[in-house]
Amino acid sequence: MLPPHKTRELARSLVASEADAATTPLHTEPATVRAYERLRRQLGAPVGIDGFQALASRALALAKSESPRLSTVQVTPNGGLRGLSEVESQAKTDEDGEAGIILIAQLLGLFLTFLGEATTLRLIEDLRLQSDIRTVSTTSTADTTNSAADGPAMAAAFEDLLLEIDRLRSVSERIETLADKHPDMEDGLVSVAGNIRSIASVLDVFTLIRSKAGGSQEDGLNPETNRYMN
Repeated sequence: MLPPHKTRELARSLVASEADAATTPLHTEPATVRAYERLRRQLGAPVGIDGFQALASRALALAKSESPRLSTVQVTPNGGLRGLSEVESQAKTDEDGEAGIILIAQLLGLFLTFLGEATTLRLIEDLRLQSDIRTVSTTSTADTTNSAADGPAMAAAFEDLLLEIDRLRSVSERIETLADKHPDMEDGLVSVAGNIRSIASVLDVFTLIRSKAGGSQEDGLNPETNRYMN
C-alpha cells in the first residue's frame, strides 16, 4: 500500500501529464477534471458504474474534509463530477488544481485498497501509455522488440490467472451447494459465494483489459479461455 504522500504525488503527476497533453484549444476544462474523467473510464471498467460511483462518493467525502473548496462538488450517478470545473476556475494561482489533486489522491487510495497496489498501478500505467500515445506519434523499434519478447511470458501469466478465476468460480459453486445442505447457514454461505464470484468477475475484466492493451498478448491466449468469461 502506497503511503498517503506517495498517492498524492501520483495524483499530481497524472494531472501534470494531462496538462502536458493539452496541446489544442479544444481542451477547455481544467487538467484535474480531464485527469479524473480518464481515471473514471479506466478504473471504472473493473468495478462497474455503481462500484465506481460508490468509491468516488467516498473519495469526495474524504477530500472535502481536507479541502472545504470542494463543498459544492457532487458525484453524478455515472461517477462523473459536477462542480469541480467551477472550483478550479476560481482557484488562486498558488492553489491551481490542488483541490482536484486531493480528490484524485483519495480516489487512488481507495482503489489501491480495493483492487490492490499491483492491479491499480498497472491500470494507471496503461492510462499513462494512452496519454503518451496522444502526445507522441513516433514509436521506438527497441520498445517494439522488447514487447514482442515479453509476449509469451505475459500470455502464460494470463493463462495462469484465468485458471485461478475458474477455481474461484468452482469454490463459489461448492459453497452454494453447502448452503443447500445447511439451511441454518444459508444466508451467510450464499453471501460468501457471491463475494467470491464477484472477485472472479473483477479478475475477468482486469484480464480482458490487460490482454487487449497488450495487443499481441491476446493472440497468445488459448481461444478456450473465453469460456471463463460470464
